[in-house]
Amino acid sequence: MIKKTIKSKYLCKRVYNQKKQFSNFFYSMTITLIILIITVAMFIWGRVRADIVALTALAALLVLGILTPAEALAGFSSPIVIMMIGLFVVGGAIMQTGLAKLTGNKLMALSRGNETVTFLLVMLVTSFIGAFVSNTGTVALMMPIIMSLAAGSGMQSSRFLMPLAFAGSLGGMLTLIGTPPNLVIDEVLTEAGFKPLAFFSFFPVGIIVIAIGIIVLMPLSKIFLSQKQNGKKKKNGKSLDDLVDEYQLLDNLHRYIVPSKRTAAAIDENGQMMDIVGKTLKDLSIQKKYGVSIIEIRNEKKSRLGLVKDVNQNMAKSSSTIAVHDTLYIIGDEEKIERFAQDYDLRKMKDVKIDFYDLGLTEIVVMPTSNFAGLRIGDANLRKRFGINVLGVKRGGSSSDGKVGKEYITDNLIATKLHVGDMLLVQGEWTNLAHLTADTTNWVVLDQPEKTADKVLLDYKAPVAAAIMLLMIAMMVFDFIPVAPVTAVIIAGLLTVFAGCFRNVEAAYKTINWESIVLIAAMMPMSTALEKTGASALVSQGLVDSLGSMGPTALLAGIYFTTSLMTMFISNTATAVLMAPIALVAAQQVGVSPYSFLFAVTLGASMCFASPFSTPPNALVMKAGGYTFMDYVKVGLPLQIIIGVVMTFVLPLLFPY
Repeated sequence: MIKKTIKSKYLCKRVYNQKKQFSNFFYSMTITLIILIITVAMFIWGRVRADIVALTALAALLVLGILTPAEALAGFSSPIVIMMIGLFVVGGAIMQTGLAKLTGNKLMALSRGNETVTFLLVMLVTSFIGAFVSNTGTVALMMPIIMSLAAGSGMQSSRFLMPLAFAGSLGGMLTLIGTPPNLVIDEVLTEAGFKPLAFFSFFPVGIIVIAIGIIVLMPLSKIFLSQKQNGKKKKNGKSLDDLVDEYQLLDNLHRYIVPSKRTAAAIDENGQMMDIVGKTLKDLSIQKKYGVSIIEIRNEKKSRLGLVKDVNQNMAKSSSTIAVHDTLYIIGDEEKIERFAQDYDLRKMKDVKIDFYDLGLTEIVVMPTSNFAGLRIGDANLRKRFGINVLGVKRGGSSSDGKVGKEYITDNLIATKLHVGDMLLVQGEWTNLAHLTADTTNWVVLDQPEKTADKVLLDYKAPVAAAIMLLMIAMMVFDFIPVAPVTAVIIAGLLTVFAGCFRNVEAAYKTINWESIVLIAAMMPMSTALEKTGASALVSQGLVDSLGSMGPTALLAGIYFTTSLMTMFISNTATAVLMAPIALVAAQQVGVSPYSFLFAVTLGASMCFASPFSTPPNALVMKAGGYTFMDYVKVGLPLQIIIGVVMTFVLPLLFPY
């Protein structure tokens, strides 16, 4: 009797614990689905920044106990997120060095400015690269190129950026390594005893989906995406080229090089040949003797093959020392400059091009409270005190024809008196120009030197950026280089900084789109929550079970669309891992070959275009293209559905039941 009572109490306690466990499980699943629905609704609404919505959803999962702190923060340490950060830096280097502009010009030359041809080139080139490189890496590398191409041709980048992101995923279906889900289904087939897939087993599937992508995206992108960037942006301030033209700097600027041998130099008062090498500008007193000014001393070093060069631009200071092979930028009257050059046997260079790698230009206005008003420019000693050269003065007054206008003074500046309201064109190192903005007593800076500096292309570093990019691709593609993709990207990002592809480290950080990073990192734990609570398994298994009796084709369609739905909220790799075994069992249950079913899984997992957070490439282009959540629905969802419908009937032909 006692034993029966104890046994009864034990059973009651066990049943109670099971009910409690089930209740907690059901509660967690319900809460997770509610948070997911609200998050998607907020994305669709679009009134709140996507990254803030994602972070709020993450906080809710954490506070309500669905995820542990480690699980909630795992996205921020994910290799994919780290890879995205590195790829932003590499992409920034491609843009900063002008490599993107150069490549864009090549593509533009091929397309001859035709938007349709450009669209086809973007899709085909991106798809080809995506066959061997991750879709994230492909899109990150191509994005600056496409943006540069669009800017140079007057086209809207929004027309191409979303198709670019989609093309990276479409191209991943061409090869075994194109996308992680391909490797997942290959592993599942191999473990189940089936023949493993070859490297190009995916090629026919890839060709078909790329063709579908081009046919569908060409009209949809034109209808829904071409209006994202309507109207020309207002031009903020003058460009550097505008300033050069306005003050006619090229008319008064000449370039001379210091040769290694100088046999025709003049003789000084001591009977010695006049030598400029090893002398400081203070020693030479060029301004006093000749009435001209050296404003820049440049030294260029080339590699043995001549492919890579390093350029050092230096402000001409009184302490600057002239060396052999230095290029001197001299401003002043041409006759006076020629006399100076003859005396020191300098060789004139044919073309005069002003570069702004280290030295820049800006305009400042002299204020009524300025300490320099009424002083001559020479007496103001601006070069020594602020590290700037005055290249021109613009002041209101009468023009030469008697009409009221602006007077431009570019000659004999050292003797020019400064007036209140004078506008000065000044040259200096970018950091020195930026510091001028803090001195509001003496002048007002008319633009933002720091932002202007960011737009200057370090084009002499383009070969270096290209080499780093190719090295990164090689490390990611070839198995004999034992480096993980994330490691390859980190190495490439560091190399771009060390090699001087950016003006400084801060410029590299500015290239990172933190909104996209936070969005994808905060949404990744959602997949963990869905798997942990059993929501994903419940939904997928239920859908598969309900379609199994309707025949293999219906089941194949069900597997594709179930996978396609799940990958909108879960990473494609996680979705493939979850769905591949289910698809294999489903195929065996209905007695057909599993190949077409597993291809449906990798297609459904990889062809997710209906949301910005479903894949990193979609998130990468969101900010740059000015897209909303609904833009992905309008363009991506039809493509996703059409691919599913077509491949439901094509896959059994390629891989018979």
